[in-house]
Amino acid sequence: MIGIRSSAFIRWTGLVAVGLALMLAVASCVGVPTVTSYVTVEAEQQGGDQAQDDATPDTAAQSAEAQQTEEQQEEPTVASERSYAGTQPAPEFPPLEWLNTDRPLSVADLRGKVVVLDFWTYGCINCMHVIPDLKRLEAKYAEELVVIGVHSAKFENEGDTDNLRQVILRYELEHPVVNDRDFVVWRTYGVRAWPTLVIIDPAGNVAGQQSGERIYDLFDQVISSLVAEFDAKGQIDRRPLGLKLEREGLPETVLSFPGKVLADADGNRLFVTDSTHNRIVVADLETYEVQQVIGGLDEGFVNGDFASARFYRPQGMALSADGRTLYVADTENHAIRAVDLVGGSVETIAGIGQQTRTYPGREGLGVEVALNSPWALELLGDTLYVAMAGSHQLWRMELSAGVIGPWAGSGREGIDDGSLSQASLAQPSGLATDGERIYFADSEASAVRAADLDAGGRVTTVVGTGLFDFGDVDGEGDQVRLQHALGLIYNPDDGLLYVADTYNSKIKTVDPASRQARTFAGGDDHGWRDGTEPLFYEPGGLDLAEGRLYVADTNNHAVRVIDLATRETTTVVLQDAAGLLTPAGDDGVEAVKLEAHQVAAGEGVVRLSVTLPDSYKFNDLAPSSVAWDASSGDGLIAFDDGSNEQRIVRPEWPLELPVTFQSGEGEVSVDLTIYYCEVEKASLCLLHNVRLQVPLAVDDAGDSVLELDYTLPVTP
Repeated sequence: MIGIRSSAFIRWTGLVAVGLALMLAVASCVGVPTVTSYVTVEAEQQGGDQAQDDATPDTAAQSAEAQQTEEQQEEPTVASERSYAGTQPAPEFPPLEWLNTDRPLSVADLRGKVVVLDFWTYGCINCMHVIPDLKRLEAKYAEELVVIGVHSAKFENEGDTDNLRQVILRYELEHPVVNDRDFVVWRTYGVRAWPTLVIIDPAGNVAGQQSGERIYDLFDQVISSLVAEFDAKGQIDRRPLGLKLEREGLPETVLSFPGKVLADADGNRLFVTDSTHNRIVVADLETYEVQQVIGGLDEGFVNGDFASARFYRPQGMALSADGRTLYVADTENHAIRAVDLVGGSVETIAGIGQQTRTYPGREGLGVEVALNSPWALELLGDTLYVAMAGSHQLWRMELSAGVIGPWAGSGREGIDDGSLSQASLAQPSGLATDGERIYFADSEASAVRAADLDAGGRVTTVVGTGLFDFGDVDGEGDQVRLQHALGLIYNPDDGLLYVADTYNSKIKTVDPASRQARTFAGGDDHGWRDGTEPLFYEPGGLDLAEGRLYVADTNNHAVRVIDLATRETTTVVLQDAAGLLTPAGDDGVEAVKLEAHQVAAGEGVVRLSVTLPDSYKFNDLAPSSVAWDASSGDGLIAFDDGSNEQRIVRPEWPLELPVTFQSGEGEVSVDLTIYYCEVEKASLCLLHNVRLQVPLAVDDAGDSVLELDYTLPVTP
């Protein structure tokens, strides 16, 4: 191991000693077991897991210092004139798998750029919290900065390159990521905790290292200074790297990484948090016809009507007893939103749109209290329970009073049972209740746990034994191993908890009384398959209604339904005749210009043909559509019914439209929404939106038929 860590901290500590303490007040996610014997300071912050080895003698003093809240910290004093340039060469990357680039990168390749190495593991909430800061820095220093995600996986499932690719797509990362599954780069740089970030200067030397969240202000200062210093020497390279992103060429999906699902039997509605599309989809529970779409495709924090409201990767939901209000955990807005399903509006009832800077959180009026990644909700009477993943706690909100605050969990990350206020939790991400207690999926501990409802109650563990104890083992009590379970639901008919064992891509049952766990559905690997031997891909949420288990099958971009009696699994195909899932407008619509055409004036026909790549077919269960705006061609085309617009749902290909061509020249356009699927996965919908632009000349010569042919691009 190269001793970079200590020298890097000495460099920055000399500049902003108190500033580093301030940054570290929000915990890194976990320390990792290594051959050395230590517990990191970062791992003790705000519930950060400690390494499994014995602690060093000074751990207690470090831990006590770490528990200070940010209000107790002084503002950092920063020196005005100082070079941040490093002196120790950054080690080169070993041969590893790379994503978001078509070639391996090297430190030598990146000379002239400021480089930030982000050591992360994708299930860690603290690592997720760093992503927005990195995106801000990438936007500000678009020509001078290169971020490289060094993914050193905690969980076995996270080390798989295909799974890592899915997370890159889910969080819309646009920088290179290297799969450091064996911790080679991690150990080379002396990293001890997730997340840790290393800055390399444009000369290829290590400038500093920082662990924990909220890195933007400090990194902005350091990067700005490095750019100015090396620019003055003519040593900044502003040429683009020419990356090849994982998303390039991929088809669009109807849903994008749906996180949670809620089945309302009384109202005959299915609610889905279409998380990466930043919206909630409401469909008929029987026909799956889309009834409402709440929010837009772009992220934001906006109240208002359904069309103008904006969310940011929403997750859990809860429905009021009268079915009129849907509560939504707006996770990356760090807020709880209330959706008026009758009035058609969205309001914020808790959170301010920014992550809290107070550790471990405080009680107060909902709209005045900053939250920390609320991930799941459960409603009992007038009390809304919240899985506050970011602070490793359960919170609750008295809706009538509008007051919210911590309810269970000390804020330290761990799996220690005890009183509600003293127990340690580990990123709770799913909630359920039997009316007597709240059960929760404690994801970073791969555990199912329970919290009593009375104020003098306790937190107990049903299954799960430690932050680094995970696997895929059915059994009883401490024999059981799950892997980063994110969701669960209680079934009063059999007294069992159904658990989304996310990283094992399985659905399991857990008996809270006997502590027995059994696989209920899913195979030995992830994938997609319906029937009595189904496959799933990192399912994140569950709900029950009328003997059916609804599954948010996150990485399959689908909702699945399991009949509890027959164990037959089917896939929901959303019906969208009204086009609610594909809002009108130019946003996100690819424009393709076809070759110029010439037709004769007078009566004629537009004939449109669409061809799919090999091994794909049109999805007959989902409504493809064609929307033709005749006004786009300056009156070149008139439809026989006298209208300017034609929208055809479920067209027969080739589609023929009788028209009248009128003399002139211009460009006409037609919008296609094509639902299609792989032949072997007929229920999994893919979606292709495209605007075809056709230069057109109408005169006395030419044919009376306008032939338009479009072939969907081949999916890589």
